[in-house]
Amino acid sequence: MRQMIRISVEVRSGTARFRVGVQAQSTRKALAVVASGHPRGEARILVPIEPEGFFVREPSTSARVFGHEQIREVAA
Repeated sequence: MRQMIRISVEVRSGTARFRVGVQAQSTRKALAVVASGHPRGEARILVPIEPEGFFVREPSTSARVFGHEQIREVAA
C-alpha cells in the first residue's frame, strides 16, 4: 500500500470560501480530488502544513475528502 498524506485545502467558488481536509497519495492528487468535486472553484493548499498530521498512519486505498469547514468572509 502506498504512503498517504493528509492536507487542508481551501476552495473558493464565487463568494463562497471553505476548507476541506483531503487524504491522498500526493498533494497533486489531493488538489485533483477537490477540483473534481468543485469544478467551478479554485483550490489551494493551506500552509503551513502540520508535520505531525501530514503522513496518514492507517491509509485507505483511495483518495478522499474527509471534512468541510465554512469560512466567514470579513468585510474590509
